[in-house]
Amino acid sequence: MAVRIKFQRGKSEFYSTLSKRVDEYFKENNIGKNANFAMMFKTFFFIAWVIGCYSLLVTNTLNASLPLFYVVFAILGLGCAFTAVNVGHDAIHGAYSSKPWVNKLWSNTFNILGASAYMWDKMHNQAHHMNTNIQDYDEDLNSIPIIRLSPDQKLRPIQKYQHLYSPLFYGLGSLAWVFFKDYKKFFSNDIGGIVNNHSFMDGVMLFFWKFVYYAIFIVVPFTVIELPWYHILGGFLIMHYFEGLALAIIFMLAHLVEGLHFPKPVEGNIENKWAIHQLQTTADFAPNNFFAKFFTGGLNFQAVHHLYPKICHTHYPALSKILEKTAKEFDVPYVINPTFFGALASHFRFMKMAGTVEEFRFVEPAA
Repeated sequence: MAVRIKFQRGKSEFYSTLSKRVDEYFKENNIGKNANFAMMFKTFFFIAWVIGCYSLLVTNTLNASLPLFYVVFAILGLGCAFTAVNVGHDAIHGAYSSKPWVNKLWSNTFNILGASAYMWDKMHNQAHHMNTNIQDYDEDLNSIPIIRLSPDQKLRPIQKYQHLYSPLFYGLGSLAWVFFKDYKKFFSNDIGGIVNNHSFMDGVMLFFWKFVYYAIFIVVPFTVIELPWYHILGGFLIMHYFEGLALAIIFMLAHLVEGLHFPKPVEGNIENKWAIHQLQTTADFAPNNFFAKFFTGGLNFQAVHHLYPKICHTHYPALSKILEKTAKEFDVPYVINPTFFGALASHFRFMKMAGTVEEFRFVEPAA
């Protein structure tokens, strides 16, 4: 791995002004930056979603209707994805509560759902957030060879069709995470330029939580559900496909759309300050869509999240308005795709371009 990424030093007047206004917002409204009632409601809503679907399956309530059996597995997969981004994601960032033990408690939703909270902190909080859209440093750019997400990845002939076939692979992401990626990254030398240093207990807890997940989602269903094994396996795979697809779409619409940059460091140096870099590599989508705000864990306000990851996501809609106003004042880019489907179309245009164009440090928006 190359040297660690360094951004321009010095005080950013834009970021200082923005942070001052954000702090004033919380002070003037006499509210905290962590979880509020809306966040607590969402927490129990999504956890109840997962427990409810799981209970229907393992109590053999749906055995008389195989189509419904598979539908509930798919709904369970969506529930797992939404629980992860709404609850575990905030907790691992330290945004759920000012109390570390509360964040630790809710971060275990990641562990129970099969993705290591410990490794997520390294791959996402540290590597992705600090080095967004920088090849070999941003872990979220790592993909299978036939899908190209960065100008620094090899361009292959088959990739000119990737905008057509890539969605088939998006749904496999959570399966890879549960059975492969966490282990691979745990035993690698570094993650995003950060040297891996694990304690003995870090390894013990990684394997402990994986065992818990395998017991809950594999051993128990195959033991208690009174259906042939291939139906249970089919349901498990469908669950993961919908879970992986939901998670992939949320990420793709935030970082792999038109109007964003893919900087290349020179001897580890990036030409912009960190806050500017975040806005050049991150996009919001569907800011006025209730469903996007509710189900994505506020990650449709990705720019605010990258600038203030320790603030609970239920505050992001208000903060995005402050960000938009400040960005205009300082002539700083702030990419917003007004609708979900507009953002989705932009992503697929990006994928088509990335599969045919060798070099693209900045992706021009469609005319």
